[in-house]
Amino acid sequence: MPVNIPHDLPARATLEAENIFVMSDDQASHQDIRPLKIAILNLMPLKVTTETQLMRMLGSTSLQVEVTLLRTSSHQSRNTPSEHLEAFYRTFEDIEDEYFDGLVITGAPIEKLPFEDVDYWPEMTKILDWSRKHVYSTLHICWGAQAALYHQYGVDKFELPGKNFGVFNHRVIDPSAKLVRGFDEEFAAPHSRHTDVDAGDIEATGKINVLALSDEAGVFLAATPDARQVFVMGHPEYDRDTLELEYRRDVDAGDHIIMPKHYFPNDDPDKEPIIRWRGHGYLLYGNWLNYCVYQETPFDPRSMPIEG
Repeated sequence: MPVNIPHDLPARATLEAENIFVMSDDQASHQDIRPLKIAILNLMPLKVTTETQLMRMLGSTSLQVEVTLLRTSSHQSRNTPSEHLEAFYRTFEDIEDEYFDGLVITGAPIEKLPFEDVDYWPEMTKILDWSRKHVYSTLHICWGAQAALYHQYGVDKFELPGKNFGVFNHRVIDPSAKLVRGFDEEFAAPHSRHTDVDAGDIEATGKINVLALSDEAGVFLAATPDARQVFVMGHPEYDRDTLELEYRRDVDAGDHIIMPKHYFPNDDPDKEPIIRWRGHGYLLYGNWLNYCVYQETPFDPRSMPIEG
C-alpha cells in the first residue's frame, strides 16, 4: 500500500527517486474503496492446481479481491471434473456484458500449435478484444502472453530447439517501472515452454517495454507504458514441485526431456527443490494489483477508458 505523506515533506523527493510509491493527503481523500473484481481465464488442464497457485498470489496483499473463474466454452476439459467446472466457473457468454478491474489469462500447454489451429482460438481472440473495453488491466501468462502479443500486436512466437525449462536468474531492465517496484536487481523465476518471443520484436512494436529478462531464458516481463497490458513469460506462481512433476511425467512417458536447469540442488533429482522465486512472485502480483489496478481503475468500472 502507498505511504501517505505531506506533499512538501523533504523525504518525498528521495522516496520518489527510489521508486517508492507515495501519496498526498489530497490524493487519499479522493479515493473511493471497493473490492477489486478480478477475472481469471484458466486455460490450464489441471485447473484446480492453477487456481490455487494464482489465488495464493492474488491473496498476498491487503487488498480485497473478488475473483471470477472463467473457462472457454469451445473446449472440453478432460482433466478437471465437470462438476467442478459447473460449480465454480463461468463462460465468456456469462460475463461479456460485465466489467472487471483486472483479468489474468493463464498459459496453456499448446505452444507448439499455430495459434489458428487451437480449437478455442476464435473464442480467445473475442475475449482479448473484449478485455480492451471491459477490463482495466490484463496480466497474460506464458502462452496467454504469446497469444495476446500475436493477436493484438502482431508479434509471433518461434519454436525453441529445446524446452526452456528450469529456474533462471533475471535482471531488471527498467527499475522505474511500477511493476518492478521493490525488486532486487537480479531475481529468480521458473520457465517452462517450448516457444519464445524475441525481446527485439516486442520493443519494435513501439507500444510495449521489456522490463525484465534473462540471458538464458529470454524475456520474463513486459508491459505497455500504462501497464494496462502486462506480459509474464515465466511462472512465478509455480509450486515447489511443479517443474519436478512435469519432468517426471515426461520421463515416465518416454519423452526426450532435459532436467530442469538450476532447479534440483546439485542437479540431483532425488533432492527436494528449494523455492527461490516466490518472494518476487508475491511482489509482482502485489505490484500489479496495487499500482496497475487498484490505484488506476475507476470506482465505477463501466466508466473505464477503452484501452488503445
